[in-house]
This record gives sequence, structure tokens and C-alpha cells, in this order.
Amino acid sequence: MRGAFPGLCLSLLAAERGARLCVIIHYLNRGQLGWFGLTIACVVPGYAAQLLSILWYRADGRPPGFWLLVLHLLQLGLWKSWQSQICQTQGGHPSHHGDSCRYWDVLWMAAKMGGSACAGEVVTQHGDVCALRLLEALLQTLPHLLLQAYVVVAVEPAGFIPGVSAGLSLLSLAWALVSYSRFSCLLKPGHLCPPASAIICLLLWRTGMLGTRVLALVLFAKLYSFWVFAVAGVHWLLMAFWLVAQQTDIVAQPCRWRLFNCLVGAVYVFCYINVRPGPSKHRVAVFYAVST
Repeated sequence: MRGAFPGLCLSLLAAERGARLCVIIHYLNRGQLGWFGLTIACVVPGYAAQLLSILWYRADGRPPGFWLLVLHLLQLGLWKSWQSQICQTQGGHPSHHGDSCRYWDVLWMAAKMGGSACAGEVVTQHGDVCALRLLEALLQTLPHLLLQAYVVVAVEPAGFIPGVSAGLSLLSLAWALVSYSRFSCLLKPGHLCPPASAIICLLLWRTGMLGTRVLALVLFAKLYSFWVFAVAGVHWLLMAFWLVAQQTDIVAQPCRWRLFNCLVGAVYVFCYINVRPGPSKHRVAVFYAVST
């Protein structure tokens, strides 16, 4: 699994982006400008993660150059962040090699580091990149998944390209959640790198949970149209109030704290993310008891 990890990550990212491009061309060739416009609109929220990535470079004292800005404009900035964060921590000190290394090299290097080496600054910065990737997946991949799933279920049941794009988006979103959980676990003292079997089981669980929730919302939207927004809105409010009741102190400022609870409450419509330190089994049990 360790040797195959780089190829799997790179293949999944490339396939998900390629399928998105194919579905855009598919709608354009068929003259389905409405679906074409909505698919393009799902790409726009991803620039929030790209903006955070640029701010991250500036905070590290490395003002982004022209080509780095072009990469972020093409929504490839997070791939560069994966490269730079790992390459800069080689030998425990910054390195200029981070500007020229490739995504494949970074993934291969991370795979060779193993469980004992995945510690300290490398794990912290790698975990930060996973958080950025998760943000991009929630803002961009999740709306695209919902849109293409609705097209396949309600509009074009025999649509092969939208179906493939929806499937790859589901897998990409599930993998982003698994990667975030994996590196969040590594940040805890005394925790080792999870084995391949645990990663696969977690991926299957996340994929199944996301898939069933997306399918349920799509089928409800097909039958009851815009009432799906009322149902999702009620769930969103319940989850946001639940977060407020937990007194999550990740964000100190009151206005940002409220915004954080609202955003995570929207995420909880589809999946659970642990945002508090300490054991989470009771919170997970409450979440699935309420949302099932």
C-alpha cells in the first residue's frame, strides 16, 4: 500500500479534474447551457481555498511569483502547496528545492517516510495542506457531486459522462476526508501512521456515508423539488445549534466563531468532522442518532 500510495493519490486527483473537464465539454457540445453554466459555477467556490493558499505563502515570507499565481488561477495551487510543504522540511530546514519538485516526488517521499518519520513539523504542515484540500473538496467537489448526481438521477439517467464525474467526485471527497482524519490522528502524541487496512475501511465508510446522503437528497429533490432546501436548512440549523452548545473554542473572535459554527453546520448535513480535541465517540453517536 505504501508503494502504491503515490500513484493512487495522483491518479485520483487527475481523474477527478479530467472528468470535470469532460462533463463541461459534454454539456457544451449538447447545447445544455443551463447545466454547463451550473457546472462552471461549482468551480468558482474552489478559489477560496486557492486564496488561502496564496495567503499561506505570504505568511511564510514567500510572496508568490507570476507562475505561482497562474497555478492558483488554474486551481493547481494546492498541488504546489503539497510539494513545497514537504520539500521545505527536508533536513529540518527550509530548502529552495520546494520551488522545483513535483507532486509525484512529494507523494513518493511522504510514502517512504513511514510511520515513525511522520512526526513534528512535517506532520503539522502536511496536515495543514490536508485541511486546505478538504476545504477545496467541500466548497467545490461537493456541489459538483450534488449537481451531477441530480443530472444522472432526474434528468439524464443514461448519462455516462455525468455519472463517471459524480462517482470520481464522490471518491475524491471521501479521500479528502480520510486524509484529513489520518493526519489529524498523526498530530496526536503517541499515534502512529494508520495501517493500509484502516485507511481502506475508513475510505469505504466515508464513501458509503456520503453516497447515501447525496442520493437521499437527490431523490428527495426529484420528488419534491425545492422543498429539499427546507429539509437541508432545518438540518443545517440543528447542527449549527448543536455546535454552539458544544462551545467549540477553535475560533476566538465572536463573529468568526458564529461563522465557523454555521459553516461546519452546513458540512454536517453530509458528514461528520471532529472539530474538538479529545475523544469523539459520544459526539459521533449523537450526530448519527440525530441525522439518521
